[in-house]
Amino acid sequence: MITTQLDLKGRDFVALADYTQEEIYALIHDAIELKRLQKAGTPPQPLKGKSLAMIFEKSSTRTRVSFEVGMFQLGGTALFLSKNDIQIGRGETISDTAQTLSRYVDGIMIRTFAHSTVIDLARSATVPVINGLSDLNHPCQALADYMTAYEKKGKLEGLKIAYIGDGNNMAHSLMMGAAKLGMHIAVATPEGYGPDSDVIKQSKEQAELYGSTITLTSDPQEAAADADFIYTDVWASMGFESEQEKREKAFKNFQVNESLVKYAKSDYLFMHCLPAHRGEEVSEGVIDGPHSIVFDEAENRLHAQKAIMAAIMRD
Repeated sequence: MITTQLDLKGRDFVALADYTQEEIYALIHDAIELKRLQKAGTPPQPLKGKSLAMIFEKSSTRTRVSFEVGMFQLGGTALFLSKNDIQIGRGETISDTAQTLSRYVDGIMIRTFAHSTVIDLARSATVPVINGLSDLNHPCQALADYMTAYEKKGKLEGLKIAYIGDGNNMAHSLMMGAAKLGMHIAVATPEGYGPDSDVIKQSKEQAELYGSTITLTSDPQEAAADADFIYTDVWASMGFESEQEKREKAFKNFQVNESLVKYAKSDYLFMHCLPAHRGEEVSEGVIDGPHSIVFDEAENRLHAQKAIMAAIMRD
């Protein structure tokens, strides 16, 4: 495995910003190799006897199943902990929870709302902490996305990804990932729904180092022009359901549909982190069409996260 040549043991996986280009590519290559070995029936088990605590303040299909199955395939055990299952749901501090769990398990994954919760957990825990999702970042999904893109195109440097929709945690992680991996990214959002200003600044700084470009626009057609990949997400992420009607109006011209994808390259690939709302952010013809690789992305959550866990939790 590639990461055996890199010292990632004990590291947290909170954001792609914390990892170098070499480390991100190493994780992608590891994920592809772990996928190959799993399908060949010869999976390694570097985490035999180890355990992962999975804290869920936000529910999920892909995150829970992929982490739980991933730990099993790596030889370890995963423990599902909803906020109602542990004392954090009754007011115990993040610090106390982190220090306690660190005495029991070898790693902690959290899927939560505030990014500060992930930071506080990582600061207090003495075992690696993985960000399964926060309102600011979704690094595991982005790693799986770029793994999928690499599988499909055989490279990432110089390719263009267009993100159309809400400037949310998914946009943030894709921007940072593209910047570090030498890709060009164009992000099209309605006025008032753009990415976080600090994330924009950090991503542009990384883009200068790796020869990437970051384009921010309110024109979906401009973003989609000559794109190798077109990516979108739901218009109202979990926690913003009350804004659904308002967002439908603001995003009505940002649907990824047959008209918009004509601006991309003829062999473009469509990506979505799922779950998807067909008829809202994407048309049925696009997400269920021949250019869609959304279920390849979903599958690769398993392998990308196995690469992360094996790298930071191994002996």
